[in-house]
Amino acid sequence: MSAPASPAWHALQAARQQAQARVPFRVGAQRVGSVAQADLPALRRWPHWFSLDAQGVELLAAPAERDAALAETNAGLRDAGLVRAWRDETYAIVAAPGTPPLALIERASARFWGTLTFGAHCNGYIADASGRPTHLWIARRAWHKPTDPGRLDNLVGGGVPHGQSPFEALVREGFEEAGLDAPTMHRATPGSVITLACDIAEGFMHEHLHAFDLRLPQDVTPANQDGEVAELHCLPVAEAIERAATGEMTVDATLVTLDFALRHRLLADAQAAPLARALAPLLYPPR
Repeated sequence: MSAPASPAWHALQAARQQAQARVPFRVGAQRVGSVAQADLPALRRWPHWFSLDAQGVELLAAPAERDAALAETNAGLRDAGLVRAWRDETYAIVAAPGTPPLALIERASARFWGTLTFGAHCNGYIADASGRPTHLWIARRAWHKPTDPGRLDNLVGGGVPHGQSPFEALVREGFEEAGLDAPTMHRATPGSVITLACDIAEGFMHEHLHAFDLRLPQDVTPANQDGEVAELHCLPVAEAIERAATGEMTVDATLVTLDFALRHRLLADAQAAPLARALAPLLYPPR
């Protein structure tokens, strides 16, 4: 992790990589996302729902009709292959964190529309008597996952659906992915919020990724419950950080793990200083 060309720096760059031309997407005159210019012709199928011009795309439906209009559109986009990895989960379209939903959409379509989404990841760790982390629990994603199959990941991680806070989603995911009950997950403490704004295979990812830390006793062994994790390993922190730095982890998990290493002062100064400078613009709010 000593040179900008390392995979760790690649993850930092990937979190901001925007190569595809996009135009603003507005709902109720508020900019809430963006649409790829190459995908604009597909939206001409619904002239009663959308205005397309040099200013971008605007949803014309009245507030009471927005959910139905987007549901109809997203079903058509799925049939056209422009919305992939359908989840049957509901996400909210919001103008900014903490603001009321302007509409509800299928989770998979958020990448087509480039809308703000939220994620929650947890660093599950073991510490010595002084509280210094010594080991990190690392998950390997199941090979059938539609995104990043077989890549290494944080102990717990998932999207935040409509109706849940990042912490509530974390508690739910904690049992599903690691078999940890609610009282255990409620001991998790908030870390950083990392912003991703980048092209991915499914479209454009604009996400606030909430990182949490959870200290686990040495005699607790997490166990996956939902089949989305192939295996779990408890690694010495140096090895876990090295695997993040050498590109074995997903981009999300790499950023969360490196942020954990910085916050807990697990890196030598020569490594920590340039990493902190590179990570700072990705934090929300920026530092």
